[in-house]
Amino acid sequence: MKETVFHDQHVASGAKMVDFGGWHMPVSYSGTLAEHAATRTSVGLFDVSHMGELRVKGPNALAALQHLVSNDVSKLPVGQSQYAALMRPDGGIVDDLFVYRLADDDYLVCINAGNRGKDWAYFLANNPHDAELVNESDVWAQVAIQGRNGPAVTQSLTSVPVMDLERGAIVEGDFAGVEGCLLARTGYTGEDGFEVFIPVDEAEPTWQRILASGHDIVQVGLGARDTLRLEAKNVLYGNDILDTTSPLEAGLGWITKLGKGDFLGRDALVAQKANGLPRRLVGLVVDKRIARPHCPILNADGEVIGEVTSGSRSPTLGTNIALGYVKAERGNAKPGNVVQIDIRGRITTATVVKGPFWSRDY
Repeated sequence: MKETVFHDQHVASGAKMVDFGGWHMPVSYSGTLAEHAATRTSVGLFDVSHMGELRVKGPNALAALQHLVSNDVSKLPVGQSQYAALMRPDGGIVDDLFVYRLADDDYLVCINAGNRGKDWAYFLANNPHDAELVNESDVWAQVAIQGRNGPAVTQSLTSVPVMDLERGAIVEGDFAGVEGCLLARTGYTGEDGFEVFIPVDEAEPTWQRILASGHDIVQVGLGARDTLRLEAKNVLYGNDILDTTSPLEAGLGWITKLGKGDFLGRDALVAQKANGLPRRLVGLVVDKRIARPHCPILNADGEVIGEVTSGSRSPTLGTNIALGYVKAERGNAKPGNVVQIDIRGRITTATVVKGPFWSRDY
């Protein structure tokens, strides 16, 4: 299995380690519930160095990205970021990613760990504008500092005035004694905070420097990262979205700009929108039991109308929550609709809800 630059420190901390897509990663340190609560109430530190980074540069960089992704990259100012879907010609999703515009003709694309090889090959194969592509996945380590105290922790470790940055902003500067870092006010937990890209050759000491920064910062593993993103109704590639999923049915219409001009999958998405979506991703508050991926979703008559894609007990809300696809017909996806879920042969009810299960106003 692959290891991040911080691997030995996770092991020394007593973290429970698991195989995550070929990476030996911490799933928990003090326990998922405690780590989840610490992130919601103060601040958590995550090792996300397994994520991939691709650089798209040169005078044709914008044209290449406009061709590849669903969002309108032309609207992205220097120093800001954008969530987008990497698109297939048939309207499916290769991956979901963040695009950071570092300069006029210089973009950093952050991709999912499990898709590093696939995405790189896809960028190379779908570059008709001949933009300069560089795979920088082994160049960067990456940490996420998430929670209400995340900005304060990040500020204590850099001379850059990050507290003044808008959500989604990215700047270059020093961090934890290392020059040439990229500090982005982004994250995938529903909290405020930063994701920091650190040159991998100098990154190893920064983990302990961050932990020594105060604010009761807690190390957080993959277990709490999953429950945090689920409470915020952030989709997970491999569960909630796949290469057979369209962004429209996944509730990602807000990052799918059909009016920006031609891009991979646009024609398929236009046709899908015109003909009506066959299914929709919905949030579910589940009674009595925890629904896991692949549990069938049924209507009141017992007819299978969909399937659960993610599910957990919400540590913050104290309720069982899930995501799943249901047939779009007959009001199945309408908020307030009550469905049934078959959980290993036991039937329980669930209610369709709109928006994130939990959100914070900062």
